[in-house]
Amino acid sequence: MSPLTRLVLVGPPGAGKGTQAKRIAAETGVEHLSTGDILRDEVGRGTPLGGTAKGFMDRGELVPDQVIVDMIGGRIRAADAGFVLDGFPRTVAQAEALDEIGTLDVVISIDLSREEVVARLTARRVCEGCGKIYNLSFRPPADPTTCEACGGRLVQREDDREDVIRNRYDVYERQTAPLVAFYRDRGLLVEIDGRSGSDAVFERIVQVLSA
Repeated sequence: MSPLTRLVLVGPPGAGKGTQAKRIAAETGVEHLSTGDILRDEVGRGTPLGGTAKGFMDRGELVPDQVIVDMIGGRIRAADAGFVLDGFPRTVAQAEALDEIGTLDVVISIDLSREEVVARLTARRVCEGCGKIYNLSFRPPADPTTCEACGGRLVQREDDREDVIRNRYDVYERQTAPLVAFYRDRGLLVEIDGRSGSDAVFERIVQVLSA
């Protein structure tokens, strides 16, 4: 077990936070806490918090910070073996709320430039049949139009278009990038170059957690 068991992953879209969080959880035994997964679970189970969140979602509105904080807070307190947060906090306000829930051991920022994010995400394809995800730049399928697993058609998601990706990066820079300074000031931040590939990034994370 890693001596550092309460951690946060931050970084722009396409940096691989979800992939790394899953690998960290499998390697160390900490719980992977994904905001999106928790939100879907609470809504699906019909919990009071899920019902509140669903009301905002059904109206096409963002779920308020406090609802997300309440959902995450309960999971953090129940994560006796530790946790890796993926997708939270997204803003300094959320980070300040997280401070009220408990302390962190380390915050890992996976860094990627705008152009690297654009190149990575515009090359992503998803199978219409089974949902398997491919990347035409990294380990592409033999036929870029056909899923190797089920033979389904590979398509580009609407949110993987270049204009959408650039807008998502802009949102990240406005809202989430200030977290880097927030956590650097607290001596918690470790920055990792996301260009080096998934395996190399994970090896570096393991080194950080074992320090």
